[in-house]
Amino acid sequence: MTVVIHTEQLTKSYGRHRGVIDLDLEVQAGEIFGYLGPNGAGKTTTIRLLLDLIRPTKGRAFVFGIQADVEPVLVHRRTGYLPGEFTLYDRLTGGETIAYFANLRGRVDLSYQRSLVERLDLDPSRRYREYSKGNKQKVALVVAFQHRPGLLVLDEPTAGLDPLVQQEFFKLMVEAKAEDRTVFLSSHLIDEVERSCDRVAIIREGRIVQVDRVEALRDLSIHQVELRFAGPAPAATFEAIPGVSQLVSEDHALRMRVSGPIAPVLRAAAALDPVDFTSREPTLEEVFLTKYGKEATDAR
Repeated sequence: MTVVIHTEQLTKSYGRHRGVIDLDLEVQAGEIFGYLGPNGAGKTTTIRLLLDLIRPTKGRAFVFGIQADVEPVLVHRRTGYLPGEFTLYDRLTGGETIAYFANLRGRVDLSYQRSLVERLDLDPSRRYREYSKGNKQKVALVVAFQHRPGLLVLDEPTAGLDPLVQQEFFKLMVEAKAEDRTVFLSSHLIDEVERSCDRVAIIREGRIVQVDRVEALRDLSIHQVELRFAGPAPAATFEAIPGVSQLVSEDHALRMRVSGPIAPVLRAAAALDPVDFTSREPTLEEVFLTKYGKEATDAR
């Protein structure tokens, strides 16, 4: 397999503030690679180092075998980038913005560009300043995808997108993979990474704590469930369900922790017709606190 992204003890320090520490990472050609962590874990810092938007304190980053801080222009030519925060030209329309970046790139397939605009349901005639957050995100996605880059680097790409557009975005990533292109997807949403990625790196407090197939995320899929019944709570029904733990029966109520798929618990609950059912999925920060200990702190 061809290695598209490779880092060696990549570190960025902001004086007294933590950035990222000793990152050793490899991303293969043709995979959708998830980069998962709470806000402030160091995801955006990593991306900026890969693209030479900031320089490392120590260590090296290679993209397509090119050292990022030595020949960044060669890296940029083969990369499509959607930053987590961006500002474009307010007076241009969405279509003019897309055309501007296409002209900078050169060799853009205009029929593919038009299909992206249609599939993402973007009105290109409106000025950029008139767009909602979601429509601005659509413009940035078209700009990142339109030249069919060998590597897509996407930082929180679904922010502001409605569910139907998110579905189309996931299809675009699958199509990129089918063309043996690579996607590096940064997210703080477990579900987003789980549904789209082949492998995932989990970053916490600037350090990578796990790199594995995406199936490993099932250990992070945790729900806190509470059921209330008119009569005695039937705890025995739920004790044998895989993934159920910390089961507590109290005052016609059952509280439990469910790891992995919640569907078996839902089916059992439906058969018993509870008076009330609530389920809460902890935030990623809470999951990390449970799995890895001390909660992640802010990085800049």
